Amino acid sequence: MVSARYLFDEMPYRDLVSWNSMISGYSQVGYYEECKKLYKEMLDLKGFRPNGVTLVSVLQACAQSNDLVLGMDVHRYVIESRIEVDLSFCNSIISLYAKSGSLDYARELFDEMSEKDEITYGAIISGYMAHGFVDKAISLFREMRNPRLSTWNAVISGHVQNNQQEEASDLVREMQKFGCRPNCVTLASILPTLSHFSNLKGGKEIHAYAIRNNYDGNVYVATAVIDTYAKLGFINGAQSVFDRTRHRSLIIWTAIISANAAHGDANVALDLFNEMLYSGLQPDPVTITAILSACAHSGLVGEAWGIFHSLVPKYGIQPSVEHYACMVRVLSRAGKLSEALNFINGMPFEPSAKVWGPLLDAASLSGNVELGKFICDHLFKMEPENIGNYIIMANLYSKAGRWEEAEMVREKMNNIGMKKVAGSSWIEKHGCLQGLTVEDVSDERSE
Repeated sequence: MVSARYLFDEMPYRDLVSWNSMISGYSQVGYYEECKKLYKEMLDLKGFRPNGVTLVSVLQACAQSNDLVLGMDVHRYVIESRIEVDLSFCNSIISLYAKSGSLDYARELFDEMSEKDEITYGAIISGYMAHGFVDKAISLFREMRNPRLSTWNAVISGHVQNNQQEEASDLVREMQKFGCRPNCVTLASILPTLSHFSNLKGGKEIHAYAIRNNYDGNVYVATAVIDTYAKLGFINGAQSVFDRTRHRSLIIWTAIISANAAHGDANVALDLFNEMLYSGLQPDPVTITAILSACAHSGLVGEAWGIFHSLVPKYGIQPSVEHYACMVRVLSRAGKLSEALNFINGMPFEPSAKVWGPLLDAASLSGNVELGKFICDHLFKMEPENIGNYIIMANLYSKAGRWEEAEMVREKMNNIGMKKVAGSSWIEKHGCLQGLTVEDVSDERSE
């Protein structure tokens, strides 16, 4: 793109094709701001009028960068200029409004279209799924006669995003009955559901399918396998997948660092982090969260401070709420409660529930009632419906023998109408997984 732009800037005369090549190039490789900036420069030139090709590229950039304002300006320009549009443009405008949350208007445009294709349905279905309207998305999906693999994938990943893992698994089976074979996108979408079901056998089967079909080299599939194996306790399997991956992107490195962090092996995570740096890759905010979490698990306070203080000068990363929450977890688990509280008070922005949570856990473990009460006063305002905070505070009072205050917290919880969520388990039975909740006697073998 740098070379292309250099040539573009050196051209003594640029026609519409030149501008479209550069604008669409930026849009396709993900340089959305550059795409939009160049489009605005084009509009300022006399004698130049964008066509449908230009506008589709700009609309795609607007949709991906969630820039509804410029997208609406482009739509208005098309209407006012009476530019003839094709199906590709209509799909882009529907995708823009659907992704930005203007679902009613997107649906209105969808219904007005005389011609629709797979992309049209995929855009509106993905929009509904992204904003939690699963039933509406499924209703549209069921209207399609012969949905292609891309639409099946949109519906499957949408269910996973909305924590409907069972439905996602059912759709994969249904999809195969219709003759559609899972591809890389399907596998990357469905693998996370297996950790929800604690189904290691299923994870190995999907991994084997990926190997047989040469999908295991795909970065998203390999990452999903590593993450799934780690969450299912198969850390050796996760490490084996990482070791066999030839082209290790930052995503792969972050996945294996996170896997070792989750298993409490901070030394391995730190070794991997340093190996990644030595290979020439720079961490992103997600990688930093993973390595700080590893330090928290093992109480490596000094190492965590070293990484945190190097974020801006060494990596050019501004610390986020996640990073502050990790540091609070590091200090809290090391028993440095006063230091953690001072750290929170010195934050450059308002601490969130994610930041207060680790300190509350530490206060509960140490039996520090006053600190717990101080934290809960904040948390009750931030997340009044989080039953866990009430339970922790009531238990803290009870352990300290302050029964009246414990009862007051429980009464407050009951008055709001909260109840503890019943514990549940997945049990494998005849090769299938069956869900059971506490005091469930529906099965003849409940005992």
